[in-house]
Amino acid sequence: MREAGEMSWRRHDLLHVAPKIWASVLALSPPLADLPLLGEWADRGWPVIVRRRGEADNRHLVPVGVPLPPAAGKRRVALLIPPEGVLQRSRPPLLDATASAADPNWRSTIDALVAVGARSGVEPAAFGSLLWQHLTGLAYLSPHSDLDVLWPIPANFDAHALVCRIAEIQHDAPLRIDGEIIFPDGSAVNWRELWNVLQAADRATVLAKTMESVQLLDVASLAYVAGHA
Repeated sequence: MREAGEMSWRRHDLLHVAPKIWASVLALSPPLADLPLLGEWADRGWPVIVRRRGEADNRHLVPVGVPLPPAAGKRRVALLIPPEGVLQRSRPPLLDATASAADPNWRSTIDALVAVGARSGVEPAAFGSLLWQHLTGLAYLSPHSDLDVLWPIPANFDAHALVCRIAEIQHDAPLRIDGEIIFPDGSAVNWRELWNVLQAADRATVLAKTMESVQLLDVASLAYVAGHA
């Protein structure tokens, strides 16, 4: 089992939880234990995802979430897991690796995004409904689903150019592309919001998420946005 310090958890980390620990966590909240699929989640080997920490959350526990599929109520369940219950930790799978779980009509958009990543030196990863359909085999996607993509960028990276390329793909895409640009310090901004801010000279702030908070940041403080540092 893995132990980790308070500050080492990252949003979107995938954690496999020991079944006995999972059962003990659910036992603390009987209504959750009765939700479809949740009681057997760890036994099936499905991971949970690290979420942003709430103000009232115990800081010695790991804040995680489980999104249930539409057939099970499409509920987002928030839980707290003891670090010693984590068996395995990983980052979300690369977008290309999840393509087989997507609607075939999405393939050209996925290929275009993967190509942008290859040219930019960034490997886009999947999250949202596509991620969970890929991981569980359950039906999470619908005709109205977004394509959710994570873009973890390195230091001194031209994020402006990246969001402009994503916007070009969105223009002709048959679905909505959503997702986040994740900076090296772990803070993340929605790619579309960042693109809009960079297009509008009179808008100088963007909403940024971290493990601990959601806050408005001056675009000029994002040192990794070329031309706006």
